[in-house]
Parts: sequence; structure tokens; C-alpha cells
Amino acid sequence: MGCSGYFLWIAQKSIPIGTAYAVWTGIGAAGTFLIGIIFFKDSADWLRMISFALIVLGIIGLKLSQSFS
Repeated sequence: MGCSGYFLWIAQKSIPIGTAYAVWTGIGAAGTFLIGIIFFKDSADWLRMISFALIVLGIIGLKLSQSFS
């Protein structure tokens, strides 16, 4: 957890803190979702998968918007 916070601190030096934090939490949420499905046999119904895809698309969108600014 300490390393994760450190990497967030490094990221916010080159991108806005709001973007850095949104990407940081999105990656954590997506990773936890995948771990739940793979290791704990959580449900992988279509609504959950679409919601996961929206999180990933949001992370990509935030990163891409940074490139165009």
C-alpha cells in the first residue's frame, strides 16, 4: 500500500491530482474486480462486465485527455 501511495505521489507531479487519483482508484477497483472473479469465483454477469469496461474506458479517456491538453 505504501508503494501504491508513493506512485500516486510521483504521478501527480506530471498530471493533475484529480486525474492521478481517478486513475489510481480506477486501477484498484478494476484489479480488485478481476481478482474477485479469478480467485474467488465472484459473479461475472453481463452488467458487471459492462461496468468494468466503463471503468477501464474512463481510465483510458482520462489518460488520453492528458495527451491532448
